[in-house]
Amino acid sequence: MKKLLTIAFLLFVQIANAQDKTLFSKEQFIKGGDTLQYRMLLPENFDESKQYPVLFFLHGAGERGSNNEAQLIHGSKLFLNPENRKNFPAIIIFPQCPQDDYWANVIINEGKKLERFSFQKGGKPRKSMELLVALVAKIKSEKFSDNDRFYVGGLSMGAMGTYEILRRKPNVFASAFAICGGDHVENVKKYKHVPLWIFHGGRDSVVPIQKSEIVVNELKRLNSDVKFRVYPDANHNSWDPAFAEPDFLSWIFSYRK
Repeated sequence: MKKLLTIAFLLFVQIANAQDKTLFSKEQFIKGGDTLQYRMLLPENFDESKQYPVLFFLHGAGERGSNNEAQLIHGSKLFLNPENRKNFPAIIIFPQCPQDDYWANVIINEGKKLERFSFQKGGKPRKSMELLVALVAKIKSEKFSDNDRFYVGGLSMGAMGTYEILRRKPNVFASAFAICGGDHVENVKKYKHVPLWIFHGGRDSVVPIQKSEIVVNELKRLNSDVKFRVYPDANHNSWDPAFAEPDFLSWIFSYRK
């Protein structure tokens, strides 16, 4: 009985640690008078003399704010999983977009679903994207960063931001993922060389699946390395089955520049 209780306790501790979001340290990136909040998870037994892959995770519109916590609602458990931390030792960064801003240069329209998001070709980046690009540059300058293994991905608004940072910094990232996002078709050629895994729910009532299909079809036309996974019965939360893909992390981290 004592042995069973010990095993149960150890399992409880393991589960608790896997969900302990305080392992993501609270950080701030300040440029001029602007601040970008972010959380950072270091690999277990982090050694500053070694170099590690770096992954930036961009959250959706619902997790915007200034508390430096909400951005961990979706995705953080995947990276806190003890097995994933062991198999994929990497620096994981979750920046937080302020409530009144957006990662991507997109206009949100009222009206029909297909016309809700108007993605812009080129254009000046929003403040949050400008800060994110500067944060990426700062992390790249750190001795512990493996600059050949930088990755980015996100969901919904964060997927839109993923496409945008890929086109603004096309030579930085080794691979990327985008869940239920979209982009202007004319921007796609700028990141055609970056391996991309794109996901979308077939019944998405927020971001129509056609928004991902536009990107995928253009990447295929350009003979790019793109994977497209559709979950026919999923609504907007297609990140749940995406994160459950058995080779999700192994695919991302398999690439280097």
